[in-house]
Amino acid sequence: MAKKHLGQNFLFDPSILGRIIEASGLTSDDLVVEIGPGHGRLTKMLAATARQVIAVEIDRDLHKILSSELKDFGNIELIEGDVLEYPFEMLPRFKTVANIPYYITTPIIFRLLETAANLESMTLTIQKEVAERIVAKPCTKEYGVLSLAVQYYGEPEIKFLIPKGAFKPTPKVDSAVLHVRKLAVPRVAAKDKKFFFKVVRTAFSQRRKTLSNALKPLQKENLLAVLEALGIDAKRRPETLSIEEFAAIANEL
Repeated sequence: MAKKHLGQNFLFDPSILGRIIEASGLTSDDLVVEIGPGHGRLTKMLAATARQVIAVEIDRDLHKILSSELKDFGNIELIEGDVLEYPFEMLPRFKTVANIPYYITTPIIFRLLETAANLESMTLTIQKEVAERIVAKPCTKEYGVLSLAVQYYGEPEIKFLIPKGAFKPTPKVDSAVLHVRKLAVPRVAAKDKKFFFKVVRTAFSQRRKTLSNALKPLQKENLLAVLEALGIDAKRRPETLSIEEFAAIANEL
């Protein structure tokens, strides 16, 4: 039985699981980390495709069942624990494939992007609306802090959608399979990464205001001069700026 407090919604359809593996671009040379293997259906298919699978399961009951189910697979390492505490930074080059709980989607994504130096890509089944925000471009209502944060580190793409009826128990929303190829270096050269994200968060906290008003909390007296020097109209709204323009503003400030 699924545990609601762990956000468990299981995907059983082998054709959909096969499409997820296809979207991940896995090869027989790859090390893959699966987050939340659940009943092990995707895990077994990953093991048949990749060189090695590390499956991290927080549910003690499922881990016990999986230990028996997967005991004959020599290339699966099953770990009981919280993925947010897993030392991804210790791994060699790897890919991640997972159907992750909606309620910790963002923490998992940033745990991977910020700590896993050897991450090549992640292919995640997540809430459709969140995936749309991640891939959003400027001048759209979905575009915001999450879009810029993920696109700073990687190249996101929605591979396909999965209707909510494909899961058991059935969630309230549809899902999307999101593939993020991690960039070798961040998309933009920010002199101070923390300040760059502070500028982005400050701007979008007042997204309907003009840029000059939205960035006032930064208390930079030369804000208007900086925008003018960069050729950026101070009357533009934050949602119209590209990641390159945000980086230019942060670097100048």
